[in-house]
Amino acid sequence: MNRDETKGAWDQLKGEAKRTAGKATGNESLEAEGNFDKGKGEVKEKYGEAKARLASEFNNMIDKTR
Repeated sequence: MNRDETKGAWDQLKGEAKRTAGKATGNESLEAEGNFDKGKGEVKEKYGEAKARLASEFNNMIDKTR
């Protein structure tokens, strides 16, 4: 797991906590902030996964040319 994936997972966790707290207290602003953070975390995590996959494919291609 690379840094982008880790940060993405953390943002998702943080977002879910904010969303839940906002929903429980009736704070729509906090709930919306949580939804945003969770979405941002999903994007970061997917970016990290794609970056890792691309690096792996690139390294495999380089190894084949040696």
